[in-house]
Amino acid sequence: MTSATFKLARRCERLKASEIRELLKLTARPEIISFAGGLPAAELFPAREMAEITRRVLETEGCKALQYSTTEGDPTLRHHIAERMNRTQQTRVEADEILITSGSQQGLDLTGKLFLDPGDVVLCESPTYLGAINAFQAYEPGFVEVDTDDEGMVPAALEQALARHDRVKFVYAIPDFQNPSGRTWSLARRRALVEIAAREGVVVIEDSPYAELRFEGEPLPALHAVDTAGNVVFLGTFSKTFCPGLRCAWLAAPRALREKYVMVKQSADLHTSTLIQRQMAGYLELYGLEDNVRKVVDVYRERRDIMLGVFAEAMPEAVEITHPEGGLFLWLTFPGHVNARDLLEKSLEQHVAFVPGGAFFPNGGNENTARINFSCMQPEQIEEGSRRLCRVVAEVLG
Repeated sequence: MTSATFKLARRCERLKASEIRELLKLTARPEIISFAGGLPAAELFPAREMAEITRRVLETEGCKALQYSTTEGDPTLRHHIAERMNRTQQTRVEADEILITSGSQQGLDLTGKLFLDPGDVVLCESPTYLGAINAFQAYEPGFVEVDTDDEGMVPAALEQALARHDRVKFVYAIPDFQNPSGRTWSLARRRALVEIAAREGVVVIEDSPYAELRFEGEPLPALHAVDTAGNVVFLGTFSKTFCPGLRCAWLAAPRALREKYVMVKQSADLHTSTLIQRQMAGYLELYGLEDNVRKVVDVYRERRDIMLGVFAEAMPEAVEITHPEGGLFLWLTFPGHVNARDLLEKSLEQHVAFVPGGAFFPNGGNENTARINFSCMQPEQIEEGSRRLCRVVAEVLG
């Protein structure tokens, strides 16, 4: 039987499978100690409580929870989200500025659909989130990586990028415990970004999955909180603080812009699952999220400390290591001659996986970097896997 020929859209030529998703297929083997995915610790999911919430929702409002709903999302859930954002992110958001999405990845895709024409420009950190690169890539933009250091985007470099490119549609940023680097922007850099964006009339897309997962230091206001011009779109999610399988997330945008997001979401999925929204709202009403977040933070802090402790003891001094104050990741920079993809092959021989860092640079290069996750392995696995990785690196560096 001959294979069919499909006449696909030109944009499909730009699409490629996520390296992380492909790597996760390999790391599903039970003998692999995986530092590759950005997976939360499954043992922390409140399965028993969710079973009770689901029973209550179906018993008390089952017909409503199983029916079509509005694109904007469940009003009760949007109220809870706005209240939590204002309390934890120092924002001033109202419920009618919230749109519920099917994971924050949908928020990224809707952003690309709403803003990008072929040849437009996205400004981003260097490195930046691979999922965002893939989401925006479908809409055929160019990416300009703005110089980024331990405090965030360098303001002078951002201004230069804006001056050089006249088709910039938005700046994409992850200011808290960034994926992949684990870095957090300083307050000064946050203010500088929103001031520059307001002056230049450029939208900022703030991706904030990790902000509540802070292990040390004082919480910083979201970009949305320091924005006075209404230029910031905030993407939030319950995936990292609660349960990723629910695919329950949101975006907050000025009302006029939120209505545009509503229209593009209607053409995508009509609305996020009504049942899931009622489950999430019910959980927030009955249990709240604070105890769950505290538990997650305590567990992840311990796991980060174990990994950093092993690296401090056994990783060759030539390797630069970030010290994340929260989140799920840290970032390794090897000497320039080291290719992390080759290093991964040797590491997999020792049954340890990580993600080579080159995938997080939309314009390529930087193959001497790696993203390491510390959230989803048990402490003993983290210690053993970290020691194995250190031995592999030491062998490669000679």
